[in-house]
Amino acid sequence: MATETPPPSNTQTRLPSSEEFAEVQQSPEFAELRHSHRSFAFPLTFAFIAWYLLYVLLSNYADGFMGTKVVGNINVALVLGLAQFLTTFLIAWWYSRHAATKLDPKAEAIKSRMEDGA
Repeated sequence: MATETPPPSNTQTRLPSSEEFAEVQQSPEFAELRHSHRSFAFPLTFAFIAWYLLYVLLSNYADGFMGTKVVGNINVALVLGLAQFLTTFLIAWWYSRHAATKLDPKAEAIKSRMEDGA
């Protein structure tokens, strides 16, 4: 089954001026968008960096603990190392959901208002 993309739209999008960008940046709506992003991203970034540094410190200074066998030849170090990958993917998925539900609608509203010149 072949799908064809529609031809590009001939309508030109109005580009806002730098004064309009500055005005929107000072608006409460943009401040709320920025707050929504920062209140999610900064704590999660801090938590992940702390979790990563804990893993590094344990690897360097807690040989006995990290070498503890969990099952067969699988030790705590391997489990925590794999958990680093799992947390990375979980955070990416969680942020994607957050952006789609909270950030994107607000950003789209600001963008459409600016393009319409309102």
